[in-house]
Amino acid sequence: MSRCSWAAGDPGLIAYHDHEWGMPVHDDRRHFEFLVLEGAQAGLSWLTILRRRAAYRSVFHDFDPEKVAAMDAEDPWLFSMESGIIRNHAKVRSAVGNARAFCVIQDEYGSFDSFLWGFVEGSPVVGSWDRDSDIPASTPLSDRVSSALRAAGFTFVGSTICYAHLQACGLVNDHVATCPRFLACCQADTAAT
Repeated sequence: MSRCSWAAGDPGLIAYHDHEWGMPVHDDRRHFEFLVLEGAQAGLSWLTILRRRAAYRSVFHDFDPEKVAAMDAEDPWLFSMESGIIRNHAKVRSAVGNARAFCVIQDEYGSFDSFLWGFVEGSPVVGSWDRDSDIPASTPLSDRVSSALRAAGFTFVGSTICYAHLQACGLVNDHVATCPRFLACCQADTAAT
């Protein structure tokens, strides 16, 4: 199997690549989960975050945005985890603040999913990359998403983080063309419409 090269070498990355990355997401909790995890990743490797995913699910109420929005971002308990979440105060505050902004978008658009998929008119952007090194870190699309999220009060949502979110949640299919997941993600989108 000639999967995307970034997923080689670690069983956690391989499982994430083969079962999640690039599959179209239409569930608000999953969108919120990826926003929190991608914000936590800033300056770190994705593998570091994947290994802490269970702790994030525990601390952040299985990524229920309403419950996270009600949390006290200054609660010392959030920062006392020995090996759980990344204990960066700005990132933890961001998760709570972003939950509040997320809930506002849900109220305004009916769902965060509707808001986000509106940027691609309901259909994924399909990349045509031969190598991982060809894939951009950000695009004009991620610039627009980042600007909209920042205007809505989100933090840790720069263009690169937003592009990672679009890729992870299948709004952009950036599997390399030779990866078996490329076609699988394209077919998953067709089945969802």
